[in-house]
Amino acid sequence: MAEQRRIHVVVNPAAGQDTPVLGVFNTVFRECGIDWDISITKQAGDAASQARRAAEQGADIVAAYGGDGTVAEVAAGLIGAATPMAILPGGTANVMSVELGIPGDLAAACRIACDPASVVRAVDMGMVNGHHFMLRVGIGFEAAMVESADRELKNKLGVFAYLWSAVQNLSQPIMSHYQLTLDGALVETDGITCLIANSGNLGQSGVNLIPDINISDGLLDVIVVQQASLRSLFDILGSITGFKQAVANGEQTPLRAPGDEISETLQHWKAHTVSVAAEPVQTVQYDGEVLGQAHVQCEILPGAVRVITPAG
Repeated sequence: MAEQRRIHVVVNPAAGQDTPVLGVFNTVFRECGIDWDISITKQAGDAASQARRAAEQGADIVAAYGGDGTVAEVAAGLIGAATPMAILPGGTANVMSVELGIPGDLAAACRIACDPASVVRAVDMGMVNGHHFMLRVGIGFEAAMVESADRELKNKLGVFAYLWSAVQNLSQPIMSHYQLTLDGALVETDGITCLIANSGNLGQSGVNLIPDINISDGLLDVIVVQQASLRSLFDILGSITGFKQAVANGEQTPLRAPGDEISETLQHWKAHTVSVAAEPVQTVQYDGEVLGQAHVQCEILPGAVRVITPAG
């Protein structure tokens, strides 16, 4: 008789809305013949250590229930491990689940984690100033949005908290001069925000900030927004909330050579290592976590974590 598979779920109780989930876990995992247990995070760092411990103790799958910050922490705990990660969306924003085709419905996401036909995909991760991220680093306007949308506001408004925060910050966006070092080459430019992206998904299936950003290509995509236009605002909002709308006529902005201007407001490069010095210094966020005001050092970790994704 085959040994029963076991899934360990790392739960962030502070993520998203106050929704009961244990009944869903119990129903779906029992239907699928999966043994399961959970651990609860209380502070930053718990998700990574709990995921690492579960893998070391023989869990067949380690699942993250929470938002993108929780997903990134669990992934960090599984770097280099053979144990795959499952994503169970439960936070204010769940961009990584959309990036990988995982449904927002919790029961459906649990079934994908249990399905032997599901595909395990090697996914890149990034490092910023010693912290791991899966989505992107935001410097300037985007980080100010995240910083202003505190937990109380997100509990009241959900993803609309970011929209409210953006409106507050848009009136006086701070321009900075960026010194970018991209794989050793120096580039200088001005802008209101700089994004260092592992994923370009905007929270809607098939809609991306830049068309060819790939979470498994072993590269970081560096994007500078050069002026506070309405188009740029939607691009930035979309990177956090998924509210960016497609171009009205259905056309996407064509991708040009790295370093060329993609539009009147965006510049784009690709690199393995990235450092950013902003003058004046701007606030930095990574996957929804505020790092504070700092110069930025980033690198890519190719294929760092294995993630369960839907078959086909």
